[in-house]
Amino acid sequence: MAHEQILTETIGRVGVIRLNRPEKLNAWTSQMAEEMTDQIEAWNNDDGIGAIVLAGEGRAFCAGADLQGFNQRLADDPEASAGAGREVNWTQFIRESKPVIVAIHGYAVGVGLTLALPADVRYAAENTKLSIRFVKVGLVPELGSTRLLAQLVGLGHATDICLSGRMVPADEAARIGLVSAVVPKEELFDTAMAKAEELANNPTAVVRKIKTLLNDNVTEPNLMRVMEREGARDRESRRLPSHTEAVTAFLEKREPVFNQ
Repeated sequence: MAHEQILTETIGRVGVIRLNRPEKLNAWTSQMAEEMTDQIEAWNNDDGIGAIVLAGEGRAFCAGADLQGFNQRLADDPEASAGAGREVNWTQFIRESKPVIVAIHGYAVGVGLTLALPADVRYAAENTKLSIRFVKVGLVPELGSTRLLAQLVGLGHATDICLSGRMVPADEAARIGLVSAVVPKEELFDTAMAKAEELANNPTAVVRKIKTLLNDNVTEPNLMRVMEREGARDRESRRLPSHTEAVTAFLEKREPVFNQ
């Protein structure tokens, strides 16, 4: 499909999406969600892509949902105004995707933060401010964020952040585990790309199996069930060409080359 609210490019084995409503600080819309989902789905089905970077054009990553859309939903159907991005199951989609790395700068507010929570790695520029601001507009956090946030930063920090709706500066976000690292703004994209290239050059099929295991097992109380899942994926992985290549490369004293 033609894109109006995102920019896309491929760099080697990495697909890059930039939210592209800079005049609105990349405010989230259902159209933007649809365009992003369609593009990521295409890359998930493309053997030439191994990882995806999300970034934003202009002064912010995403300053939240487009409130004009909220107003229209209130006019059309008050019950439909419960949250932006609900048109697609973004969280499940990203958790099942190839690795996603998010480069956050400026503001990541409301859905601008919750859309990043299910990603695999998050980096922030030094000027970043993050807020799960739903309480300030009379709504509850969505996209699974009440669990995902607590898993990342702990229930105490998540409670403070959600109930206050306050802005979290980049250095605090790194300290509590909301982002992996804080870097100068001019280094943000290169940092995200370096991580994306590292993940993209690992065996993609195995990377996605590991993602599934991490997501399925993080709340699994039965350790035996965890090991059963790992065993099943391990047996599958042993039959893949990537395992043969890794063993061969070790015996030949060279680096393995995956995803050929």
